[in-house]
Amino acid sequence: MKKILVIAPYPYLPFFSGGQKFIAQFLAYLADETELTVIGVESNDPSTITNYRLLPWLRKSFTRYLDPRLIGRVSREAKTGGYDAIICEHPYFAWLAIIVSRRTGIPWYLHSHNIEYQRFRSMGKWWWPILQFYERLAFRKADKVFFITPEDRAFAINQWNIPAANCVDLPFGVTIPSFPSDKQTKKQELANLHGLPSNETLILFNGLLRYKPNLDALMVILEKVNPLLLTEKNFSYRIIVCGKDLPETLNGLEKYKNQHVLYAGFVDDIEAYFTAADLFLNPVQSGGGIKTKMVEAIAYGATVIATETGATGINREVCGQKLITVPDNDWTGFAKAVIAQRDQQAVTPVGYYDYYYWKNLARRIAAIL
Repeated sequence: MKKILVIAPYPYLPFFSGGQKFIAQFLAYLADETELTVIGVESNDPSTITNYRLLPWLRKSFTRYLDPRLIGRVSREAKTGGYDAIICEHPYFAWLAIIVSRRTGIPWYLHSHNIEYQRFRSMGKWWWPILQFYERLAFRKADKVFFITPEDRAFAINQWNIPAANCVDLPFGVTIPSFPSDKQTKKQELANLHGLPSNETLILFNGLLRYKPNLDALMVILEKVNPLLLTEKNFSYRIIVCGKDLPETLNGLEKYKNQHVLYAGFVDDIEAYFTAADLFLNPVQSGGGIKTKMVEAIAYGATVIATETGATGINREVCGQKLITVPDNDWTGFAKAVIAQRDQQAVTPVGYYDYYYWKNLARRIAAIL
């Protein structure tokens, strides 16, 4: 069994965002296929780890990204541990991986979650050109780069001239291996939990709400899409919003309670909400990368209504009828798509799970390392 050393740059246990969840689940499944050690932030909660070793060597503060003491410490671990490969989650610690790889001769792999500079440029961060230069350098220095979306992989090959042989697809995965058999049961349980009529169409939105692209998408649902849905006669529905860090100014969405909107806050078992949902809304228009919650929603049997930007990164060929896309800013068309899909009962294709199930992905990556 191969020995792998991973550098994870920020807290991911417990996970609250899609990015944190990506790291947590990827490492958990990869540890079933390899002997895994993770160098992580000291604020991680290791109580949920069962199959790999966590070394809490990274400071909690931002200074961890520039800590020169890590060079000697990580190099010693790499030399004495007999590792076959190093994986760097995100490009931020690429400088460290490059130095350690040169000192030890161990190949290193960059796990890209987005084209990071594009994400921060879309958010208006002034320093994105600096990140662009650094990220491109990291791609060129890595032995291979794992990409979360085909679009990111194509960008690296076509725009930054990264050899195609060094670019590998590694999408965000799902923990469910097949279409759930208990959708109606979960829907009834959720209706009972929140005191909802059992015959309502359940429409879900989920995301970390302090993240601006998610908050912007929520406001689109509340202020642009839902007013159009309210005009539809004989449409009994409920929009359930899940996610932590809703701004206090929105007061728990009290203003929208009489408009078929329910704020559930952060929920421990989001999979139950995905399974119960008939539809999932993804009107995201910025932020870059794949919207991981959308991948999960389809796996758990919800039909996703997304903007073209929101659908970026997903393998549409395996989605069947479970992904409906609408042009950006066409909120009338978005609302019409919601209404048109309210009674549809399409099943997620088997090929979707072949492509996105974590165990399959971990085995593919383990064979490459």
